[in-house]
Amino acid sequence: MIMSKFLLNDMRRRSKPGKKVLVEKLPEIKEIEEEDSFKKSSTIRPKIKSRNLLWFAAFVSAIFCFFAFSFLFSSAEVAVNPRTEDVVLNENLSASRDSNGNSLSYNLVIIPGEESGTIQATGEGDVSEKAVGSVIIYNAFNTSPQTLSIDTRLEGSNGKIYKTQTKTVIPGASAKGTPGSVEVKIYASAPGPDYNSGPLDFSIIGFKGTPKYEKFYARSKGDISGGFSGKAPIISDEDKAALLANLNTSLQAKLLKRAMDQVPAGFVLFNGATFFDIGKTNISSIEKDGNTTLTLTGTLYGLLFSEEKLTKKIADDNIEDYDGSDIYIVKMKDLTFLLTNKDNISVEEAKNINFNLSGKTKIVLKLDVNKFIIDLLGRSKGDFNQTLAQYKNIDSATLRLSPPWRRSFPDKIKNIKVLVSYPQ
Repeated sequence: MIMSKFLLNDMRRRSKPGKKVLVEKLPEIKEIEEEDSFKKSSTIRPKIKSRNLLWFAAFVSAIFCFFAFSFLFSSAEVAVNPRTEDVVLNENLSASRDSNGNSLSYNLVIIPGEESGTIQATGEGDVSEKAVGSVIIYNAFNTSPQTLSIDTRLEGSNGKIYKTQTKTVIPGASAKGTPGSVEVKIYASAPGPDYNSGPLDFSIIGFKGTPKYEKFYARSKGDISGGFSGKAPIISDEDKAALLANLNTSLQAKLLKRAMDQVPAGFVLFNGATFFDIGKTNISSIEKDGNTTLTLTGTLYGLLFSEEKLTKKIADDNIEDYDGSDIYIVKMKDLTFLLTNKDNISVEEAKNINFNLSGKTKIVLKLDVNKFIIDLLGRSKGDFNQTLAQYKNIDSATLRLSPPWRRSFPDKIKNIKVLVSYPQ
């Protein structure tokens, strides 16, 4: 019993100090944890604040760079509708040939050509053909030129008589005594093969009995041929006329295309301002197979106008406030051209002409794009309409600035683009 009490007291004595230590140590641990927590929170808060400031600065910098680059690469695009005037022309105009002044003028285009076609003989008949050839006539008489009339008779060394086809002027001899000479075509005085010959010498019958007879002479250039009499294939007048009509149409079309292809830039050749002159028709001898060739020659004359001068003259007559600025007429060459007194004048010899231009068209006023861009440089977007009002050749225009929030035009020419919608 005593032993039990002793053990119990001993256990109590041992247990009490343990509790005291435990109670005394707990506050110390708590204090340490609170101190560590405070230190950690004090360290984290500055880091978070610093990081937020960095993100904000980066965001502001990005916004600044975006706006800076957008203004650095800014641009403006202006779409322009030019002023146009619808007109119905019925203009009576005058022009002078090859004039260099400011008055209306024209140039004469001359384009010769030929067209050939083959035709088949359809029958047989009596045919008489005269031999033809060429001779060179010499003047060893003196230094003065000598005129020979058409059909001057020449006597060949074969005893046959031939005649010149055209009026001829033989140049005089040179100071050194070299005879003057000229080439001329001749034909036999009668049809038939007897006049066909190789090269011949000739004398001028009209000079016989005068000093000129020995000093004027001729020699044929090649053979004299084509003389024929007898039955031979022939072509009908109807077939000949039909072929010539086709050749005429074909030759005109070919010469007109050639003329149009040669029109220089800045000039206009109206369809109605071309005139065709039919030349000679040459018919070759009928071949053994009955075919013969017809060759038609002709010349096209065209009246060529300066497009700028003619357009400004028309605009001056039809636009009330026209100030002489650059313009053009839509499809100008399609206007109807009519030469006054066409049947009574020769376009080849005329120095002045009167004509009429008629048709429905548009007169378009051109814009000086470079000047317009310079006037826009650096200007406020609000001044755009005021700038447009200064240009009478602009009907309307739309503006697109990039970036959209930009309130003024760029200050560099390369950053402004002007697109003009010219009608065609």
